[in-house]
Amino acid sequence: MSEPVIELDGLIHRYGKNDALNGLSLEVEPGQCYGFFGRNGAGKTTAIKCLLNLLRPAGGKVRVFGMDPVHEEARIKARVAYVPDFVAFYPWMSVREVLEYQASFRPNWNKGSEEALIGRFQLDPAQPASALSKGQRTQLALIGAIAAEPDLLILDEPTSGLDPLVRREFIQTVIGAYQDAAPGRRTMFVSTHLITEFEGLIDRFTVIDRGRAVLTMGADEARGKYRRVRARFEGEAPPADEFKEAKSVRREARSIELTVNGNGDEVLAKLRRWKALDLTAESLSLEEVFLEAVR
Repeated sequence: MSEPVIELDGLIHRYGKNDALNGLSLEVEPGQCYGFFGRNGAGKTTAIKCLLNLLRPAGGKVRVFGMDPVHEEARIKARVAYVPDFVAFYPWMSVREVLEYQASFRPNWNKGSEEALIGRFQLDPAQPASALSKGQRTQLALIGAIAAEPDLLILDEPTSGLDPLVRREFIQTVIGAYQDAAPGRRTMFVSTHLITEFEGLIDRFTVIDRGRAVLTMGADEARGKYRRVRARFEGEAPPADEFKEAKSVRREARSIELTVNGNGDEVLAKLRRWKALDLTAESLSLEEVFLEAVR
């Protein structure tokens, strides 16, 4: 197997007496679009900062491209682009000057991508960075990240501040094109709470809660295991405690809805024995899987 692009093993970080990361472990393989999901304060941004040597963890191991970020920071960052949840630029620079400054550090800068994205986002190259809105600053940061053509693109709430139309186009067109340009080589690590909008791109994901991974799974595997089962009955629905194997049960007088994890066929067979009439089963979305994992 190829070496993981990102490897976290037992990562620990504390702010004072509070544990931000409490033994976090995960691996990201080359070419994946990896989702990193969690509630506010779960430790997502702290983990990313440890990856980039912006924070020093109290314990555990961090490797990026098999290298230690503390001792080989320059080699790692030459292959990484990062868009944080809060973006700032030198206020005296224009949009064009910001991009020229970034390009000066990047030997693989794609000028064609830069120009195409400036046009798509309708940014004025002469506009001062100090006059940009929050959404425009995010757009400018995304242009710089994509045009650099990194091997690893790390996005921390990348669509924060973008309006819905720009957000959807960016996710479906820009990010998709970034990976499609070099299949199997370019890797994305996306921390977001807008899970639904990245649904079609995510290959694998980790749900983090209170600094620890509570679920790691392939996206297709998750859709196959986590299912919602609905049934209607001619008479009264069976009692909820008949379905202890379900993760959640919602019962009304003549209907029942259950969420299952890997035991959908068992639950369906039991419902048939209770002579269910309308019986349906559907996969949960990744956002719904996330909610089940942290509930």
